[in-house]
Amino acid sequence: MPWSLTETISTSAGAVAAGRSGSGPALVLAHGWPWSSYAWHRVIPAFEKHYTVHVFDMPGFGQSMVPTDQPTAMDVQGRVFVEVLAHWGLQRPSVVAHDFGGAVTLRAHLLHGADFERYVLMNVVAMRPWGSAFFDHVGRHVEAFLGLPPHIHRAVVTAYIESAFAAPLSEADINALTAPWLNEAGQRSFYNQFAQADEAFTAEVEPMFGQLRCPTSVIWGEDDPWIPLARGQALAAAVGQGRLHVIKDAGHMPQLEQPDTAANAILRKLQPV
Repeated sequence: MPWSLTETISTSAGAVAAGRSGSGPALVLAHGWPWSSYAWHRVIPAFEKHYTVHVFDMPGFGQSMVPTDQPTAMDVQGRVFVEVLAHWGLQRPSVVAHDFGGAVTLRAHLLHGADFERYVLMNVVAMRPWGSAFFDHVGRHVEAFLGLPPHIHRAVVTAYIESAFAAPLSEADINALTAPWLNEAGQRSFYNQFAQADEAFTAEVEPMFGQLRCPTSVIWGEDDPWIPLARGQALAAAVGQGRLHVIKDAGHMPQLEQPDTAANAILRKLQPV
């Protein structure tokens, strides 16, 4: 099975579930919110023909531990990303980041010294403003949402996740994406992420985009309902390398909506020019 989390890695934010497959140079896939490494399962088979693919669920996400004594915001995740690379002994892997995995890996690279061979940012949270009115509302009323009965919580999570796509996903994918958030610990982590979201975590690295130490490319789903294409265009200009690839008929998650097209685009960006 291409996507399988068979490892446990100890980090400063608790144990994380991780996995590796394929052979070749190291490639690390960084998921976003409210996703998990499962988000990559449709493109991993294409990647593992060329790379040793490394995935993990960030603390508070997927199959990883939900810490009860500390936040799991972007600043924490940036440090954990560096710790996970060190555990794997990866000094200069290629990295593909999605959603808030963008901010996480940018912080790891620009603030914490992680070096990447090549770097692909796909529909990422990286530039202000981000979030939404709903995001802000939940963040200010977390306790009320923590009290939702399970069936209403499930409906909220499902509706939120489904709002990311340009066209409906399969029921199996929707179920797999929502499942980690439906138990008691998952419900707490789901709403706490809203409260922990802070544009300061991207503001800190935005002035440093010109200091990226590796070839960097930007890929964007053209019909992203969460982060519009204009943000991808601005990011491509800000990183100073102008490598924007647009994927048609894809929303916020090209790797699930248009997996073959997304995989091919990513593989091209990972190759030396």
